[in-house]
Amino acid sequence: QVQLVESGGGLVQAGGSLRLSCAASGRTFSMSAMGWFRQAPGKEREFVAAILWSGVNTYYADSVKGRFTISRDNAKNTVYLQMNSLKPEDTAVYYCAAGLRYNGRPGVTPWQYDYWGQGTQVTVSS
Repeated sequence: QVQLVESGGGLVQAGGSLRLSCAASGRTFSMSAMGWFRQAPGKEREFVAAILWSGVNTYYADSVKGRFTISRDNAKNTVYLQMNSLKPEDTAVYYCAAGLRYNGRPGVTPWQYDYWGQGTQVTVSS
């Protein structure tokens, strides 16, 4: 089992920044990929960013590319999502997830992840 706990959400004005954290515990060695997803009311859960526990490559949805940065701290078993230049359309519950790699890359769909955090609310006001 892998446990994931997100933190760092909140209310911010458009153009502002937030940093989300996801602390992983348990059998973290069994999972090679970490991802961030978000879900707005009435919408499906969508991919935001992903990273492997090893390597340097990062992956982003087009809607956040250039504004969000995913990073990790292996010593702390923690993954971060730095969100800059936030827009009202970024408002959602943000979830971190742990899963396996696929062809050397992290998954970009929710069903490619096995463990999920409880989510943290991000609200961007205009």
